[in-house]
Amino acid sequence: MTEFPTRFLVMAEESIITEDHSAQSLISAYLEYRRVVGEDDYGKLLTPEEYEKYKQNVLPLRMKNRLFTCWVNPNNMDCKLVGPETMCFCQHRYKQHKTDFETIPTTRPIMLPCRVNGCLCQSYHYVYSTGSNFLRCHCKHPVEDHSTLHPFKCKKETCCKCFGFQNSTTCGCGYPINMHQTVIETQKEREERGHPIGQPTPYAAMGGITGFSSLLDGYMRLDDSGIGAPCEEILSQPIVSSDDPFLRSQLSSLKTLGSGLSPKEVEVLESSLRRPGEKDMEYFERRYQERLKEKNTALPNLALPSTSQDTSKKYKRATSNK
Repeated sequence: MTEFPTRFLVMAEESIITEDHSAQSLISAYLEYRRVVGEDDYGKLLTPEEYEKYKQNVLPLRMKNRLFTCWVNPNNMDCKLVGPETMCFCQHRYKQHKTDFETIPTTRPIMLPCRVNGCLCQSYHYVYSTGSNFLRCHCKHPVEDHSTLHPFKCKKETCCKCFGFQNSTTCGCGYPINMHQTVIETQKEREERGHPIGQPTPYAAMGGITGFSSLLDGYMRLDDSGIGAPCEEILSQPIVSSDDPFLRSQLSSLKTLGSGLSPKEVEVLESSLRRPGEKDMEYFERRYQERLKEKNTALPNLALPSTSQDTSKKYKRATSNK
């Protein structure tokens, strides 16, 4: 009985992984390598010489011929900006498709075929998902049971009613997902649509990613560029019909705030916010005490009649009647 804990501790000590500065630098170098090379090494690491040659040949092409991939609704909003890990209808990621071109194709739409062996996907096609689950077609079969070729018909032998993958789910922008389309465009074409292009990047298969805000859905993305908050001049512009739907939905609230708040309203607004380090019960107790105090101060100060004065008045009336 005494040997088990001892052996367990010895095994635990042997399994401890320690890191030093050199190991951290190696991990950072590998992550940088993986972002730059992507899936171009086909699972076999390049030698330092091959890696340097790869960067000399490929990086200039990416800086010049980058392609932006996004999922667009009928109002020209980028509801989804595709990144390296975004899944395609063929169940492979965007980085597993061809994204680097020496010369940008002149035909439209631009085709990004899948490079996985045995995959028949002719071009990247974004598939909408809710969390980690993909949607099902009207024929009740999932994405995996449909063909990777347009119009993505069901491959089940018993399914004879499927004329292509269809789903009635509504996107956060308010349009059904069937009314969206995957757009693959050049830098010039994206600028003509009035959308940001961000900064040049050497990383592989960046798609439409230009910053942290690109990870949000289109209706929640207030900063399209991803490089930071807009300037005061842009924030002060009036909200029009062509602005983001999220801004239009908050128009009444913004007008109320723009009209100015009284000191009392500012105090109430600040009090409703949770203070740093304040726990849940502390916050609720503080809010309860504030409401209780406000209720007590709002009650009228009713002065009770003096019993001594009433008694003297009654005595005078009684003596006068006599």
